[in-house]
Amino acid sequence: MGAWWLPVVLLVAAHVSLLLLFDLGGHRWAALSILTGAFAALWWAVRRLPPETPAGLLLAVAAILRVLLLPLPPTLSNDALRYLWDGRVAAAGYDPYALPPDAAELAFLRDGLWQELHHRDVSTVYPPLALGVFTLASVVPVEPALQLVFLKTLFAMADLAACGGLVYLARRRGLPVTRVAWYAWNPLVVLEVAGMGHVDALGSALAVAAVCTLLSRPAVSGLAAAGGVLAKLVPLLALPLWVRAASRPRRFAAVALAVIGLTLVLPVAVRGVPPGLVRYGVSWEFNGPLYEPLWRVFSAVGTPDVVSSVLDRVKDWTELYEPVNRLYPLNYPQLHAKLLLAMGLGVLWLVSWRWRDPVAGSGRLFGGMLLLSATVYPWYLLWALPWAALCRQPAWLLLSALLPWTYLAQGTGLALWPWLFAGIWIPFSFVLVSFPRWSST
Repeated sequence: MGAWWLPVVLLVAAHVSLLLLFDLGGHRWAALSILTGAFAALWWAVRRLPPETPAGLLLAVAAILRVLLLPLPPTLSNDALRYLWDGRVAAAGYDPYALPPDAAELAFLRDGLWQELHHRDVSTVYPPLALGVFTLASVVPVEPALQLVFLKTLFAMADLAACGGLVYLARRRGLPVTRVAWYAWNPLVVLEVAGMGHVDALGSALAVAAVCTLLSRPAVSGLAAAGGVLAKLVPLLALPLWVRAASRPRRFAAVALAVIGLTLVLPVAVRGVPPGLVRYGVSWEFNGPLYEPLWRVFSAVGTPDVVSSVLDRVKDWTELYEPVNRLYPLNYPQLHAKLLLAMGLGVLWLVSWRWRDPVAGSGRLFGGMLLLSATVYPWYLLWALPWAALCRQPAWLLLSALLPWTYLAQGTGLALWPWLFAGIWIPFSFVLVSFPRWSST
């Protein structure tokens, strides 16, 4: 095995180097180079860890790595600033689902935080539990920079709990506990949770909790699954899979659906779908592995012309001129690609009902969701990585090392398409085709 502690020391040193850089957005090339070195240290460390490595050591190193990056300002992604703003709006008694940051009614809340926000014309897209956590952080009686550290600390604690849940799942399934290091020590996870402060950590941690308790406490599992949905909507996809795997499916489903129905579905039925969520679904796009080439193919072959011809014929046949005319503004290749991928996601969701292993199944499902998404930011990988670690799925672990390089396209003027995109997704695709299997055995 050799000296297992040496690569661990190098891993910690890489995170110390990121802390010393501090403004990662202002030093992207240096930060990403250090991050790549940290992944090399992680690979070396996991290969050298003895099989009998105590879980306490894994979690202690995970905690140290996260504590090191808590002071970082969110300069690679400022979503955490939006979290604080939304919490501030809710704490003031206003509705962040209806009022975007630029709303005149919120002018009295504007300060330096507001000036740093992106997309100030878009109302919030985050579900109620996430909004509640944002509100809690926003009312802590300290300056916004410390409120941000408090919020990131909450997410880091949730993420450490997820690491503990992965240890539990590894032991219950007879897997080497050292596999958990692929997630617990993963530089992308540490950066996006403790450094940039993304709420996905909370939703993913609740998803891990749901799987941990599927067999022993199905009611608790249903509550955790509902909590994951209320932190971010992603776990909605996994509910049928988890229902099938629960020891008492009806109890799990009753609790999960009751909580989601009362706190999410009922408000949407009364108020309508939040406009920010509609805007995100229709307009947002970045680094979708299938979406980016697909819409370009549709544009090259002229699908809008084909669809326009079909719409013209429908009008002639039905004489429903006004309803059909409303469809023409939606006739563009990007939306065609999104609709096709949405159908693919629906097929994946239906197929997942037949899967029996909730660990491997969650990985396949959340990984498939990312492949079919029009938007894949680095922190979105938090949904697939816990399961990739337990299943030792090499393609997704490799992707965690490659995906941070998209930050070059977000802050340096370097174009994502085609070369940066290819440099990320071609190696991933090659490994995925070579090793497609998800297995928690």
